[in-house]
Amino acid sequence: MKYILLAFVAVACLCCSSGGGDVDDPNPSVYYWRTVFRLDSTERAFLSQHDVKRMYVRYFDVVSHKAVAHPNATISFAQPVPEGIEVIPTIFIVNHCFRYDMDSIPEKLVDRVRQMNETNDVTGVRELQIDCDWTSQTQDDYFAFLGKVRALLKEHGMRLSVTIRLHQLNLPPPPADYGVLMMYNTGDFREKSDRNPILDYRDAYPYLKHLASYKLPLCSAWPCYSWNLLYSDNQFKGILYDVDLADSNVYREVAPGRHVVISSRALPEPNSDGSDMTWVNVGDSVITVKPTASQIMHIVEAVEKERPGINKQTIIYSLDKKSIQNYDNEFYQTLLNR
Repeated sequence: MKYILLAFVAVACLCCSSGGGDVDDPNPSVYYWRTVFRLDSTERAFLSQHDVKRMYVRYFDVVSHKAVAHPNATISFAQPVPEGIEVIPTIFIVNHCFRYDMDSIPEKLVDRVRQMNETNDVTGVRELQIDCDWTSQTQDDYFAFLGKVRALLKEHGMRLSVTIRLHQLNLPPPPADYGVLMMYNTGDFREKSDRNPILDYRDAYPYLKHLASYKLPLCSAWPCYSWNLLYSDNQFKGILYDVDLADSNVYREVAPGRHVVISSRALPEPNSDGSDMTWVNVGDSVITVKPTASQIMHIVEAVEKERPGINKQTIIYSLDKKSIQNYDNEFYQTLLNR
């Protein structure tokens, strides 16, 4: 009996020191991060080919104006959600909001999401996700906010998930049912560097040691997008999202993934200064960044080694015709079916 008791205690201690496990009911998943829900034939084919069952759909952002939090950039549904797809409404909250009074926001947020579901005939919703780049300075207010949201969701039979950025792994886990580890946007695109700001092992590696002991169930999200980064005299100017670098009247390729501007003009692209137009001037450089499939898979394996089971559910960020064509079907099959 003595040895049985000691064995039980040892197992209990081992369980207490381990991480939070992986998510229940894992499924191949994607994020949808646009302001209009409309799928073209390529995107629909992607969902079908890779047996995607779950879509984390950004419903709206929460931003602040004059110290008051309010919704912004609300999605509109131009099409119904494909049959057989579970929608998880996802709300991005600007961290700055937690400098102000957020006491009334949890109830308003949950009510708004439920109303949007009803209005747009989005059925079977059993989860809400909150996305926020919270820090140690806003942690207490953010966690209190999540606690209220989670309690409200439970009244409607729903659960709460949250995003987890790498730098948040060395902080206490938020009060949620599980987290999504964001394995993208790991670097600083504002500075020219030999590191890929979307995903680079050298940026991710220092945080991986926290995975094993992180006390929250986790799954993982991985990038499929690329960026066209605009610099002038090595100073970051903006990201060119909808630009034709093959236009030889404006750009000249000087190396793989690198172009120089040969004709100045204004482009309808958001600028780093907050304006809606971006000037590209003669001599500016455009650097296209995208992690290779092998680079991504190398980090997938490293994450799995530190936290077995974290990749049982993987999420592609994000479902967009242009982005998903960056990689081949074999890559997606390998990533989505771990």
